[in-house]
Amino acid sequence: MRTLYYDRGLRKSETPLGVSTTNEQMEIAPQRAESAMASRFRGFLPVVVDVETGGFNSATDALLEIAAVMLKLNAAGDLVLGESHRYLVKPFVGARLDPASLEITGIDPFHPLRPAIDEGDALRRLFQEVRKEVKEQSCNRAILVGHNSFFDVQFLNAAVERAKIKRNPFHPFSSFDTATLGGVAFGQTVLGRAVVAAGFAWEEDRAHAALYDAEMTARLFCAVVNRFRPVYEG
Repeated sequence: MRTLYYDRGLRKSETPLGVSTTNEQMEIAPQRAESAMASRFRGFLPVVVDVETGGFNSATDALLEIAAVMLKLNAAGDLVLGESHRYLVKPFVGARLDPASLEITGIDPFHPLRPAIDEGDALRRLFQEVRKEVKEQSCNRAILVGHNSFFDVQFLNAAVERAKIKRNPFHPFSSFDTATLGGVAFGQTVLGRAVVAAGFAWEEDRAHAALYDAEMTARLFCAVVNRFRPVYEG
C-alpha cells in the first residue's frame, strides 16, 4: 500500500515527519477490479474515513484532521488496502475546542510546526482523489466506511456545508459501520479489540490519529468483507 502524506504536523507523541507505513503491497488486476468492485457494492466504492475533532458536536466543534484509505480488489478477488491520504486541518473561525478531546487525540491545533490547511482546501483535495478512484474503478459514487461511521459522516457533511462544496462524492447519509460489522464478525465493537480479534496487531500509542485509525479500520473492514465472501458468492 502506498501512503500519500500531504501535510504533516506535530502531536505530543509524533515527529514532524509523521509515521511511515509499511503495509504489504497487493497485486491489483485493474480490469477485474473495476467491474467486480462496482458489482460487489451496487455501484458504490467504499472509502474508509477517519476524522479527529475538537469535540463531539459537528455543528460547533472543529475538524482537526481527516484521513482516507482507498480500497481495491486484488487479482484473487479479495478486498485490500490501496492508497492513503491524510490532511491536517485548521479550526474554522469560531470553532469550539474541547480540552478533553484534545487530550485524547494529543493534537495541538496551534502548534507553530503544524502546517494545517483550511478545511475547505482539505476536503477539495480529498474529494479529487476520491472522484479519481471512483472513476478508475467504474463505480457511481463513494460510500463512507468508518468505525462508528455516523460520527465521521456528520463531521464530513458539516465541513462540506461550511465550505460551500457542491459536489460531495460520498453518499450523504449511508455508510458502512465497522463497529457493527466487527460485532457481527468477531464479537467486538471497540476498534482495537475488533482489530486484534481479526488477527492484526494494535498499537494503542498510535491510536486517535486519523491515518492510523483509518488504516486499521480499513484492515478490519477488508477482513469482514473477505470473511463473508463465500456467503456472498454462494
